[in-house]
Amino acid sequence: MQLQKQFWACAAALIFSASVMAAPDLAGVKVEDSAMVGDTKLQLNGAGIRVKFFKIYVGELFTTQKVSSLDELIAAPGPKRLKMTFLREIDAASFGKLLTRGVEDNVPRNQMSKLVPGLMRMSDIFTQNKTNGPGDVITMDWIPGTGLIVTARGKQQGEPFADPEFFKGMMSIWFGPAPGDWKLKDAMLGIKH
Repeated sequence: MQLQKQFWACAAALIFSASVMAAPDLAGVKVEDSAMVGDTKLQLNGAGIRVKFFKIYVGELFTTQKVSSLDELIAAPGPKRLKMTFLREIDAASFGKLLTRGVEDNVPRNQMSKLVPGLMRMSDIFTQNKTNGPGDVITMDWIPGTGLIVTARGKQQGEPFADPEFFKGMMSIWFGPAPGDWKLKDAMLGIKH
């Protein structure tokens, strides 16, 4: 029985490794197979391109273990990273409004009021940055015990967002029931069609 458990654990690790081993280039962006968040090495869960009339950014999800849904992402132990590398210039204030709309589309109304202060702070972050241009990177790192850290162009943006529900609300933009881009959702969750 113990040997069987070890076999399946090893098989799962190999499947996860194989699915991320060949890290692609997407729209000229080198997608790495791993990322360090704090002192934890995360593996690429999946990557894709956000398209709305044109290519906007490359999205990458890094986790400690393979996830294929929002609930699995939230339940996964340890840190997590969502990374966006912009492919064209986008007005940051408009992008911030799109993120707020994404939360509204995916979070039940009775839970939205708790998220409003965090969404206002997040909107301020994007407004201060004016634009996101080709090659600019935004990361959203969830670190247990610290919270959600937003980094833009290599600089941490304000204090961490400590509320786990806010992190879940933000991740619902990409992985909730009404994502802005279904192909990107599936790509970052490693779901093949």
